[in-house]
Amino acid sequence: MFKRILIANRGEIARRIARSCRRLGIEHVAVYSTADAGAAHLEGAAERRWIGEAPASASYLNGEAIIAAALDSGCEAIHPGYGFLSENADFARAVTAAGLVFIGPDADTIAQMGDKARARQLMAAAGVPVTPGSAEATESYGLILESCAEIGYPVILKPVAGGGGKGMQVVWEEAALREAVDAAVRVGRSSFGDGRLLVERYIARPRHLEVQVFGDRHGNVAHLFERECSLQRRHQKIIEEAPACAMPAATRAALLDTAVRGATAIGYQNAGTFEFILAPDGQFYFLEVNTRLQVEHPVTEAVTGLDLVEWQLRVAAGEALPLRQEEIRADGHAIECRVYAEDPLREFAPMPGKALLARWPQGCRVDAAFDGDGGEVPAFYDPMLAKLIAHGGSRAAALDALQAAARDTALPGLSTNLGFIERLLREPRVRAGQLDTHLVDQLAAAPEAAPLAEAVACAAAVELTLACVESSSPWQGGIGPHDRAALDPDAPLGRLSYRAGASRWQARLLERSGAQVRAAVAERSLRVELRRDGELWRGEVDGRQWSALPCGDDMELTVGGHRLRLQAEQPEAAEADADAGQRVASPMPGTVVALPVAVNERVEANQVLAVVEAMKMENRIYAPRAGVVSALHCQVGDIVAADQLLASVAADEA
Repeated sequence: MFKRILIANRGEIARRIARSCRRLGIEHVAVYSTADAGAAHLEGAAERRWIGEAPASASYLNGEAIIAAALDSGCEAIHPGYGFLSENADFARAVTAAGLVFIGPDADTIAQMGDKARARQLMAAAGVPVTPGSAEATESYGLILESCAEIGYPVILKPVAGGGGKGMQVVWEEAALREAVDAAVRVGRSSFGDGRLLVERYIARPRHLEVQVFGDRHGNVAHLFERECSLQRRHQKIIEEAPACAMPAATRAALLDTAVRGATAIGYQNAGTFEFILAPDGQFYFLEVNTRLQVEHPVTEAVTGLDLVEWQLRVAAGEALPLRQEEIRADGHAIECRVYAEDPLREFAPMPGKALLARWPQGCRVDAAFDGDGGEVPAFYDPMLAKLIAHGGSRAAALDALQAAARDTALPGLSTNLGFIERLLREPRVRAGQLDTHLVDQLAAAPEAAPLAEAVACAAAVELTLACVESSSPWQGGIGPHDRAALDPDAPLGRLSYRAGASRWQARLLERSGAQVRAAVAERSLRVELRRDGELWRGEVDGRQWSALPCGDDMELTVGGHRLRLQAEQPEAAEADADAGQRVASPMPGTVVALPVAVNERVEANQVLAVVEAMKMENRIYAPRAGVVSALHCQVGDIVAADQLLASVAADEA
């Protein structure tokens, strides 16, 4: 076994690999970029090595710097984790050439499986069923047109060097083919340096299944059962489970046997995942091979009781598979959800930022990029920050446990997809196991409204309770600095005003009884149950779980999984500012890269006021109405937070 390895990754997967290393007595070296200088994945490392500036291209994709760090720190091997360089054949080849061990398949296997056309050919030769499709990848529209005519519509166009669904185009009829080909080729060239496309028959409403396989240098190949990955958004998985639900025993046996046969045919070594689509008629087809550890590997670990990272390390060190196929067992059901820093109410836009603290759920496994003190989600990398993994004796029990875990997680300061995950886990079709790869997109197309009224009621309840605690006396009316109105019948306990982005809200406090406060917001009467959890306040409002963290005059809230930030205001200040114009806020954290307007300039409705760059994407911020720019609250180059004010547009009588 190795004595010291380098983990060529960051965040939750780097911490996950480090856990297995510690348990096995293997020292590990951690690498970091400038953006990750204080990241939690550096804790416990034998050495920490800086490998470049914040952009991934200068750090975690800098193979030369990573190999040099491994050699300089006395490592014997490099574990790539997933993402970044994990499926880069040139990197794997360079690691081996440097005299180090690449903890994964050999470079030739990575190269063959990374080329979708070559992978199809090899699998078809091994007797693995593949969807009808083109034999060769090409950029030629004429050849693609011929393939489509032969295969029959609908078809799916796939960049041959792509992954994660990027660039894929579904074409239902010939009239839409030219535009789809041009778009797919552009994405292939810009993202992968290869614009060639494969054409395959499109299977409508499929399920996405995958089989975990392992091979060693001694010719042994085994599977560790299958996983269901049908709950995905735009080809990106959100929730995974093991085993697959509602699958006939004969189909499962054939699927597992097919994956092992395919892995054996190519002499597969180390961890790999054979992915398939399952058509509504029960026929499955080969999709691709992921030549690395998968994000969703914890659900396989949960049902088998095995440590897949340990298996990777042992196989890479030359050992045989720890168990024979007949010795591998599966027990119960496991479900995992991926927690992303993104905003479902803004088309799942990435939302980098800082978790002011983290409250992870008890009773389930949590693989996270940071612990209770919170941490950064930089704008330079994938926004996934954690995974919650629940295991139960049945699928229903695992679903219930995961739903409770998502509800109990609190990450003040970050916008996350936790609210959407809760909604997804409540969905009757998910509960019934009626899954397909389009279900999530259907739900996402009809997002829930932001729970602003509930958030205002919760913030007011916290301030009222804090005032009572500070006064050490029963409530007598008035809330210190936030009491802005004399008592009146409509608000016997006072009023509180808040700003939420560009909107203003007011809470009328009606009554307080023990751990409950009743407040009226926007003509709704809301009863708030609350309790203190260290710095956090938590509870329930209108059937939704909520948490709040006071931050000076601001309040960080998460209601039903949706993040909101409220700023306490004086009503007289709000009235004085009423004529300043409609305020325009940034929908996400980022950097202001353009301000194409000036103060006192007249603008039209939907005219661009600012451009904010986040996660390498430029987001245009538009004027909500015609008028005059009465104020600019930022400058080009400013780093702004979500809901931070950018500009004000006053009504133009003309």
